[in-house]
Amino acid sequence: MQTWQKLLIVAALATIIVIAGTLVYFNYLSKRRLIISTTTSLYDTGLLDELEKDYEAKNPSVDINIISAGTGIAIQHAKNGDADLILVHAPAQEKTFLEEGWGVNRKIIAYNFFTIVGQENDPADTQGKTTNEALRNIANYGGNITDQSGTTKIWISRGDNSGTHTKEQSLWKSAGYNYTLISAEPWFGITGSGMGDTLNVANEKLAYTLSDIGTFLKYEKDDITSEVALIDEAESLLNIYSAMAVNQTVAANQTIHEKINFEDAMDFIVYLASTETQQFIENYGKEDYGQSLFFPAVQPLVDDAPQPVVGWIEKAAFIEGSDCPAKYRVGYPDLYD
Repeated sequence: MQTWQKLLIVAALATIIVIAGTLVYFNYLSKRRLIISTTTSLYDTGLLDELEKDYEAKNPSVDINIISAGTGIAIQHAKNGDADLILVHAPAQEKTFLEEGWGVNRKIIAYNFFTIVGQENDPADTQGKTTNEALRNIANYGGNITDQSGTTKIWISRGDNSGTHTKEQSLWKSAGYNYTLISAEPWFGITGSGMGDTLNVANEKLAYTLSDIGTFLKYEKDDITSEVALIDEAESLLNIYSAMAVNQTVAANQTIHEKINFEDAMDFIVYLASTETQQFIENYGKEDYGQSLFFPAVQPLVDDAPQPVVGWIEKAAFIEGSDCPAKYRVGYPDLYD
């Protein structure tokens, strides 16, 4: 091969490498990364995957990365500066997150209901009961089983400091029990894991558990569980989801999270609150499950309807009369009009 031919080949290869490198840069390296820390109960339904696809199609310069964990861990990721945005469902923990300066611009975006699930034969007789009555029946049934070795489980708890676990603790307290004491009973099981794993263990043990309705319906449709929903859509089982941007300046206005992608985090919150996305959330799951897995919350809170659900949301999740008091807002006034 002559020298000029070799030079042509080298030049062609160099051109290919430059073009490939340019494509990689513009398609991947030049994208702004938006890290969302969220709950397993929200992620497991598949809704966030669909929202990610839709948002990235409309915003090709943004690459969304989702971290799925219990609410407690999701919030800790944000405190560590490892997330730009959190999507969680534990109002008490969210309030603390705001008050300590870790988050800003909280926005309630959706709600659904928790449900107590168990085997269809319902040995503890919970169906048709109030949540308090159901938990008391479960505790009485567990206390009367002859097997006290710990092998037989009647209730399975996540025990992972998630939003679902926080709700469960409040339900046991409302029913008149000390969670620390009752969770030590031999019939009381703890997975220390996410919603999917907990549903699997409850199904395996023929036990009761608390689940968000979205994850349960997905597992039911996919024939992963034989459990059935026994109690749902009560005020005590309301499940409210909020988005919050991670604050760059906490601890007396000291900037400690310089790399937080605040602008894209806020753009995503505005996207979640938009009429189009709220309708998308409401429609998600209808075709596959025969019902919505989530209900939009933004417009109902503006309209103060439907009642009594909106009143329940305000009672359970508002902070000083709002989803985000003015002192925790940074810009974006339209988000709260």
